[in-house]
Amino acid sequence: MSTIVVVGSGMMGSALAVPLCENGHRVRLVGSPLDDDIIRYGQETGEHLTMKRRLPQTVEWYYFKDLEKAMEGADLYINGVSSFGLDWFIREMIPRIPEKLPVLSVTKGMVNGPDGSLRSYPELFEESTDRKISFNAIGGPCTSYELADKDFTEVTFCGRDMETLRFLRSLFETEYYNVSLSTDVRGVECAVAMKNAYALGVSLAIGMSYKREGREVEHYNSQAALFGQSVTEMLRLLELCGGHPSNVRLLSGDLYVTVFGGRTRKIGTLLGTGMSFAEAMEKLSGVTLESIVIATRTAEAIRALIAAGRVRAEEFPLLLHVDELINQGKKLAVPWKAFETEFELAGEKK
Repeated sequence: MSTIVVVGSGMMGSALAVPLCENGHRVRLVGSPLDDDIIRYGQETGEHLTMKRRLPQTVEWYYFKDLEKAMEGADLYINGVSSFGLDWFIREMIPRIPEKLPVLSVTKGMVNGPDGSLRSYPELFEESTDRKISFNAIGGPCTSYELADKDFTEVTFCGRDMETLRFLRSLFETEYYNVSLSTDVRGVECAVAMKNAYALGVSLAIGMSYKREGREVEHYNSQAALFGQSVTEMLRLLELCGGHPSNVRLLSGDLYVTVFGGRTRKIGTLLGTGMSFAEAMEKLSGVTLESIVIATRTAEAIRALIAAGRVRAEEFPLLLHVDELINQGKKLAVPWKAFETEFELAGEKK
């Protein structure tokens, strides 16, 4: 039996307790300084406050003030904070993690440089310390509440060392939780981060359909067009990041589940009805939206690459329009015609 410490009691980090406890491991769920209500509710009821799911009885709930006690004898540290807690994790938590304790992060995202470069969070974590901590991460199509319900789920663990990844898989894998492994850290993280931005783009069609019909009826032709364009643009981003093209399975699957089951769907749907970004965010007050952070950073990177002549704006019409909606106050005007392509097989011309 291993002891796993989860710091940040958000929904995804907490849901991981289900397969871990099923495999007989001890899980200590530690709230961040902002999670006291979740921990208090969990101690009293055994249920996660925001996920609305009862966690296994063996889960131990800890306030952040009891972190040192929770980390005693730990075999794995899970970083469960969102992208909004990235700086806090680097500043406050990495210095407290023993060098020999592997880290598995559920936080998805990338950071852009002024030259248009994009780095994954595990790379950023490595750069923040001189110690040789093994930083790993989870990618793939998975919603927290469905994992907690034991719906079949396929994910990928990425990291530098395959033996460490195999150890991590041995802790988690069950009949309903399949774990693939990859040392292509940047490729995996690029795939799973970008889907947040593009899920917003696909969800625009949902809101457009609602407005057109005057009720909550969805049209799928338009969603499919946006989905296909999203995959095209994400594959180009994957190439720019130096990721392996095999990650298309991750980016397409993760995009699918986020469109149909994620929080990003809500903001995209509201924008699709013609609501301004400010109005939509006011309506969704209190909802954490990593898609906004990721879309903004990625668009900034692409605009820098466009300015440097390394890519063309015509390669990213959907991403740039999403950026216009959320950061430039532009009105909804999906650039449908920009999605058209012409492809002629060599030797077919007569």
